[in-house]
Amino acid sequence: MISARLVRNWSSSAQATAIAVALCFGAADIPVSGVFVTPAAATSERDFTEDDVNAAVKKVVDERSHDGVFMFRDPKLNADLNLIYENVKIVRGMEGYGWFANTIFHDKDEAKKQYAIDFWFKPEGQDLKLMDIRVQKGPKQDGDSWYMVTRMPVAWWWLPVQEHPGDMEVTRAWQVMSAIHNYIATHKDKDGNLDIKDDKTGETLPLEFVEIHQPVRHLKKEGEHFACTDFRKPGSQDEYYDIDFWVNQKTGKLEVDNVKVHKVPVQEDGVWTQVPRYTFDGMDIEETN
Repeated sequence: MISARLVRNWSSSAQATAIAVALCFGAADIPVSGVFVTPAAATSERDFTEDDVNAAVKKVVDERSHDGVFMFRDPKLNADLNLIYENVKIVRGMEGYGWFANTIFHDKDEAKKQYAIDFWFKPEGQDLKLMDIRVQKGPKQDGDSWYMVTRMPVAWWWLPVQEHPGDMEVTRAWQVMSAIHNYIATHKDKDGNLDIKDDKTGETLPLEFVEIHQPVRHLKKEGEHFACTDFRKPGSQDEYYDIDFWVNQKTGKLEVDNVKVHKVPVQEDGVWTQVPRYTFDGMDIEETN
């Protein structure tokens, strides 16, 4: 298993590259300008260690397993997966954003059919609170063999190790995405759905979060960032809503201050398509890297 110290900001491409190599290729304890990629640590009301993160993963797996089978709802596939836990592969911490355990599971009926699954935790008092679970890599068959393929788009917590360094005072796309994901994770109901208010109909829509789109965009005049997301109507196969999340930094912290229904599902000739409620024509917009 690979582990990593709490990640702050990297001031050079060498640092980012070395950390990426450590995380992606299994190198142990790689020095980065005097800093080693070593067991994770965090500070809040107490220090969290890699063992704490591993214990938090085990607790979640145990609580959601029946007869040794981990039950996981995969919103991307719109399927319930029956998995067997193998091990934690990587533990990473990002200061102010939480802790991320990349774990390996396999299908209960086919041991070669593996998944890499991320567990996202945030410190809450004396505990680590589970925020979300997302598939990082899914299985693909090649003859009699299986191999894992990275699921796109990648989760925002993988983007900092991939980007080129720059002025960290500039808001990054992954930071906007983290604010949106944090909003979704903290506002979803007990069934995992997020209530979205439809301004046109006045209806409240309980929707299942699927993924955040890239790129993230920035309104030059207003100063706000926004990103589109996919949500699905629970119980449906193809009824997708495009929901826009608007994020500002007025308080010095990125926060969601508006949620709008951008596109709604409409069935035409037996096929579900998305019809836009509005466009961004005429607005001065730039992409956020």
